Amino acid sequence: MVFSSLLFIYLFFALTMFVYCYVGTISRKNLVLLVSSLIFYAWGGPKYLILLLAMTLISWFFALQIHYFRGNLFLKRLFLILGVGMQLALLGYFKYAGFILENIQRITGVPEVVPEIILPIGISFYTFQLISYVVDVYRGEVKPQKRYWLVLLYCSLFHQCIAGPIVRYKDVAREIEHRRPKIPEIGRGINRFTIGLVKKAVFANSCAQIADAMLPEAVMQFNSVPALGLWLGALMYMLQIYLDFSAYSDMAIGMGLMVGFHYKENFNYPYISDTVTEFWRRWHISLSSFFRDYVYIPLGGNRKGTRRTIFNLFIVWALTGLWHGASWNFVLWGLYYFVFLVLEKKFILAKIKKFPKAVGHIYTLAVVYFGWIIFKFTDLSRIGLMLKGMIGLNHNGFMNLEVATTFKNNMFFLIVALIACTPLASNGYKWMCRQCKTVVVFKYMRRVIEIVGPVILLLLATMALVGNSYNPFLYFQF
Repeated sequence: MVFSSLLFIYLFFALTMFVYCYVGTISRKNLVLLVSSLIFYAWGGPKYLILLLAMTLISWFFALQIHYFRGNLFLKRLFLILGVGMQLALLGYFKYAGFILENIQRITGVPEVVPEIILPIGISFYTFQLISYVVDVYRGEVKPQKRYWLVLLYCSLFHQCIAGPIVRYKDVAREIEHRRPKIPEIGRGINRFTIGLVKKAVFANSCAQIADAMLPEAVMQFNSVPALGLWLGALMYMLQIYLDFSAYSDMAIGMGLMVGFHYKENFNYPYISDTVTEFWRRWHISLSSFFRDYVYIPLGGNRKGTRRTIFNLFIVWALTGLWHGASWNFVLWGLYYFVFLVLEKKFILAKIKKFPKAVGHIYTLAVVYFGWIIFKFTDLSRIGLMLKGMIGLNHNGFMNLEVATTFKNNMFFLIVALIACTPLASNGYKWMCRQCKTVVVFKYMRRVIEIVGPVILLLLATMALVGNSYNPFLYFQF
């Protein structure tokens, strides 16, 4: 079940909110959210619900032990290592065991058959949440939750369990038991949810269809797609992955606001960045901040000299790539950004400042654009064929009728999709709101937008989803 499905919108979520609003106390409301979250998670694989319950139990237990033995440094560290180590071991088994065995098999021929281990949905996200909970208790930044079911509620909330954002316990600890959503916040949550829904159902899905049509699945097909088709396909994939993932975060943040949770922003229009460094301050913020606070800084950050800083960055970006998937292309993707970030830190940033801002923006978009090509293809040979085909070296030509027709038919959509990746509409709305005190027309326009807008967006998304079976979420695979 995905957020952008009619089943979720008109049955699961509607029923959950109805029961949630009907019950009185916060404890009962939490129970409603917990039961609905467990049903939501079990929908994608009931047997992996046991894994979620067990991993939550591990973090709950060891956090309590860390707090209880906080005066004994040896035991405190031991329980931290056990708590985090067990989580990483489970994540490693389900996500990376097959990858490791495949590489061993290529070198040694053993084992003869690599077992197929199905990746539990959302394990990368909720594992990091549980790890952050244990580490924050160890650091004394938050007190452990004595009730297991509330820790389970924290990590299994259907708003963010499957594909983030990665929510830290200390950010929602008080709200779990003491939240009181206000009417304006509920309204903002509804607006945010419907914006994300349209972003996904209308824009991301349409970009995905064009990208899939232009980017070959088989190696032998790379000579049949002309160069312009490959460029267009890569551009559409670039738009898709942002619109898809940020839409999920929008919907998660919106649903959180409806019930009183304030999740931090996960995207801040990354495609308007002027440097790669800025891009990663704006892209998947919850993941970047996790690696910064729980890997980079504990390794020493930039406090131990240039060589150590570069080494720390290498570790962080290799892990960032590996987090996205058990494949060498993801590792390569992470190290690709490592190279540019180190170059920016040492050379490029100082030079970019001397040029007009547009130069930095074009440079950043070019780096990100080719980065998504590495990210897209798990088969490294296809990355090479893709790059060769983009300059016509696959004997694929430059243009054909299909590509020309696709481009012409989607030119207007492409312009709108590009605008959707920028804060243009958001800034326009904020400007109008600031003028409401002096311009009466804007005041009424704002009211109409806030009341009618979500209804129109919901109808648009519903029309896009009716009869459309093509509705993937890219980050479900991570």
